[in-house]
Amino acid sequence: MSTRQTAVHQPWKMNGSGWTARPTVRGPAMVEGGKSTKPRAVLAASTGGHLAQLVRLQPTLPIAEDPIWITFDHPQSRSLLEGQRVHYVPYIAPRDFRGAVAASPKVRRILADSDYQIAVSTGAAIAAVVLPMARMQRRAAWYIESVSRFDGPSLTGRIVAKVPGIKTFTQHRAWEDGKWTHQFSVLQDYTAATSKTPAPTGPLKIFVTLGTIQPYRFDRLVDRLLAVVPGDNEFVWQIGETVREDLPGQVHRTIAAHEMQREVLESDVVISHSGVGSAMQIMDLGKCPVLVPRRSQYGEHVDDHQAQIARELTVRSLAVTAEADELTLDHLLLSTRSSISRTVLKT
Repeated sequence: MSTRQTAVHQPWKMNGSGWTARPTVRGPAMVEGGKSTKPRAVLAASTGGHLAQLVRLQPTLPIAEDPIWITFDHPQSRSLLEGQRVHYVPYIAPRDFRGAVAASPKVRRILADSDYQIAVSTGAAIAAVVLPMARMQRRAAWYIESVSRFDGPSLTGRIVAKVPGIKTFTQHRAWEDGKWTHQFSVLQDYTAATSKTPAPTGPLKIFVTLGTIQPYRFDRLVDRLLAVVPGDNEFVWQIGETVREDLPGQVHRTIAAHEMQREVLESDVVISHSGVGSAMQIMDLGKCPVLVPRRSQYGEHVDDHQAQIARELTVRSLAVTAEADELTLDHLLLSTRSSISRTVLKT
């Protein structure tokens, strides 16, 4: 795992009396014995990249230890949040109004029974349920837009930004304005290095991860790999919703975080949809991913934000990217020439 630690300042702005945008709270004050204390928090995120980002950001947030988590029951959440206080709610798909309504009663009960002072979410649709309810209970609420949104907020971001009292953050300075504040990006930790070692000449061990977002398939990427990668290469697949019977090698629908870590480390090439959570996990382990964006015109996602992720990581030399129908074996070999390192924030 290619990471290093360095002492840096906490990215969230502080002032003399506590953290910026101090919450309106009921119950115990945030100043005890004349000393400022960090607020108790509820952290809510959909599984996938949203949860991965919130887990990454948690140590940098000015909140008390041992937060309460609200997410979906999934191998990823069970791995990442092992040992944490976690409440699972029914799955809410992107732009799933009915799912949001169905999950609302359980979210309401969790919040009513929780001793917290601030709710923080990185999306997606779960934020539109949790944060407005937190405000109704007179708690503070922060929404941190996904790093995958380079040009402006997502639909969820636009919705929660209209709720009075919810403080909104962007991870990109380019669209910071009076409503959206920029303080940090989860991508700023990474740097790339090019190896002088030639690309492998023999068969490759290839790990392919398509993510788990429901109900979206990604057959175009699978079809392209089967067409351009010679049969003597070894495959391991994590396919999510793209269930098929024609895949060579080992096939898993979902995979726990520790198992994905092993597959990434043991593989010569890691190919992924351009989900930010998948990309971060691969880069955390020192590998340069081959990223292929899902496209909405083919019913692979709700929009084309994955193309923005792929473009940004390419500009930063953190990934090799290609459209599904343009992917070649050369892209795979090119990724083996680079490694990624990450600076770990210490607060």
